[in-house]
Amino acid sequence: MLTLTCPVCGVTAEETEFHGGGEAHLKRFGPGASDDDFEDYLFMRENPRGVHFERWRHAYGCGKWFHAARCTTTLQVFGTYAAQTYEPPKEICDKITGERPGWSWRLFK
Repeated sequence: MLTLTCPVCGVTAEETEFHGGGEAHLKRFGPGASDDDFEDYLFMRENPRGVHFERWRHAYGCGKWFHAARCTTTLQVFGTYAAQTYEPPKEICDKITGERPGWSWRLFK
């Protein structure tokens, strides 16, 4: 089972205490966006085999949103961090690179 640590309140629990919110680090477009940009935002999602960045909510705890970096094949969690960030922290990217050289996800390496 997937075990996550909420970076807000510090609780470590199984995934049943949390609620998944989809892919993290999506670029949102404003009212003047083109139809293509809006379509990409709504429908185009990564579905990788390997490293993935996701949004999670601590549903049965503090209720706050956060991001998690994990492997979709092994359920290994590389780390969690605040949802108010535009990209994964360097420490988490370095940890992933140390364990999976050559990985990539979107623009992050």
